[in-house]
Amino acid sequence: MIDFETSPLTAVETRILGVLVEKQYATPDTYPLTVNALSAGCSQKTSRHPVMTLAEADLLPALEDLKHRSLVIESYGASGRVLRYAHNLAKVLGVGQPMLALLASLMLRGPLTAGELRTTSDRMYHFADTSSVEAYLEDMITRAAVPLVTRLARQPGEREARWAQLLSGPVVAAAGTGEPPAAESAGDQVPRAELERLRAEVAELRERLDRLESALGS
Repeated sequence: MIDFETSPLTAVETRILGVLVEKQYATPDTYPLTVNALSAGCSQKTSRHPVMTLAEADLLPALEDLKHRSLVIESYGASGRVLRYAHNLAKVLGVGQPMLALLASLMLRGPLTAGELRTTSDRMYHFADTSSVEAYLEDMITRAAVPLVTRLARQPGEREARWAQLLSGPVVAAAGTGEPPAAESAGDQVPRAELERLRAEVAELRERLDRLESALGS
């Protein structure tokens, strides 16, 4: 088992693996991915945080490192002509599709709440409810060969705790300032339930844009 604490993934490696998992389940007809398709997926403006611009020259060294760690596999697909790339996370980590979907969402978007993860993972795996997402997340700490995620301390003004993946190394949440968030300042208060609803709507809109970009790209 790879020790991700002492040998964490780089930001580019994290993005590559997240995209490979996402495309495997969201657009299986184009998976495994060519380096051009991988570059497009890594450089998307929607459903990514942070937004990155990665060309072939940026991806190839990272792909070589991932191959040496058995996290990426080369293949020529059905055509046998164009080199393609697939991830090997399921075998290396010993996890199934639900956990891979959660990991990919965290790799592509950064820390998220369980409710946000349910929405953003839907194209890869449909979770019945938020409690099932939380159950898988807990298993990814206690039952996985190595802890794959961590629950971040809830910050002032946050209704739910966020989760982060650990393949990119330990996560240190930003310390709270003790000041109320801007949305709750005097004269501009927004109910927290409304904020959560808006966040879910934004996440859904991002998913729709992602699907539209994939359709146009194909």
